[in-house]
Amino acid sequence: MSQDPSAPPSGHPNALGPVTRGPAASAKSRAKVSTPRRRVQDAGESWSKPGVAAVASPSEQFTFDLKPREIARHLDRFVIGQSEAKKVLGVALCDHFQHVRMTREGVEAPFYQKQNVLLLGPTGVGKTHLIRSAAELIGVPFVKADATKFSETGYVGGDVDDLVRDLVRRAGGNVKRAEHGIIYLDEVDKLATRTEGAGRDVSGRGVQTNLLKLMEDGDVPVVSPNDMNAQIQGAMSAMRGNASAQPETINTRHILFIVSGAFAGLDRIIRSRLLSAATAGSGDPGWTASKVSRLDVDGLFAQAMTSDFIQYGLEPEFVGRLPVRVACHGLDADDLFDVLRKSESSLIHQYERAFAAYGIEVSFTDAGLKSLARMADQENTGARGLMTVCERVFRELKFALPSSRVRSFAVTPELVADPRGALRGLLKGSR
Repeated sequence: MSQDPSAPPSGHPNALGPVTRGPAASAKSRAKVSTPRRRVQDAGESWSKPGVAAVASPSEQFTFDLKPREIARHLDRFVIGQSEAKKVLGVALCDHFQHVRMTREGVEAPFYQKQNVLLLGPTGVGKTHLIRSAAELIGVPFVKADATKFSETGYVGGDVDDLVRDLVRRAGGNVKRAEHGIIYLDEVDKLATRTEGAGRDVSGRGVQTNLLKLMEDGDVPVVSPNDMNAQIQGAMSAMRGNASAQPETINTRHILFIVSGAFAGLDRIIRSRLLSAATAGSGDPGWTASKVSRLDVDGLFAQAMTSDFIQYGLEPEFVGRLPVRVACHGLDADDLFDVLRKSESSLIHQYERAFAAYGIEVSFTDAGLKSLARMADQENTGARGLMTVCERVFRELKFALPSSRVRSFAVTPELVADPRGALRGLLKGSR
């Protein structure tokens, strides 16, 4: 990706685009923003979502000059709500990457403790989107994987060291770039080794153990010992005198690890602990049994402690390497409406492009978006429910309208409630 020499470096505050409220922002509100305009997409650059790069492209010389509030402002453009998670992530990311920057400038911190992050919360609340958007802003390589694909040995399933090698690939083979990337591991709650019922097989504990050395300070071979093709190619290249100057290993000291999971059932463990403490009078005086009983899942997750995760089935050493913890709250119908109406990566842009490909203009009324949000709320899958509902509502329209004379339509509550009836009306009117 080409870069204007006069443009501010990645990670500089001036690299931030205008912070708006998304599609609903007025021209007047945008005029009040003093930050420079967002950079224009270069030719050949592929973005999977507006403003979020599919693969981060860090500069050759790592720079970082952001503040926590600036990171939170950037995340506001793409993720609705989760203000506490944005605040915690902003602080943790700034602490980590300021440490990386100062270390590369020769300012050593021998007793620095890496602030790896644990995100917990239900599916579809924006956990992945938060981390991916932050990585794009900072300009570091980003790798996401599910913990369920790894095994203890690496022979059945993946090897956790592959996460680090993926960073090297995302960095274009540059090990130095990869050494200050972000690894995001989802579904980490599936590694729990609970014994009740069928429980989790013992490999979950082995994967946790294998992750320990990576999460602090470990060296990983750039080429997997099990990748025979890569080993042979490296040996042949060395015989021809074309050995690469790249290091043979990558150090994980400056790689930030962020893990997340839904942690279904953790709320019961937390409630039991709080009730026991309240009954015995050994807990916080502000917590009474009746107050604890009224807490919902979001409120309980906010009270999670190390002992709760250990009882859930995570190893003490594993939890101990995740000192920064924050709970993401579930999304209700109002939140889902804001996701559609205000987020720059709103799903409605995808449908606008889909219909525009056939010369059809679609407009979304607020009342129509609220109807979609209420239907998605019933799916109980967070923002992912929006895609399920939209595909169901627009299925017949996407099939029939490209072959019709219809060139525009509006998404109203009536269309959302009866897509087939609305389609018949549109086709009849076009004749």
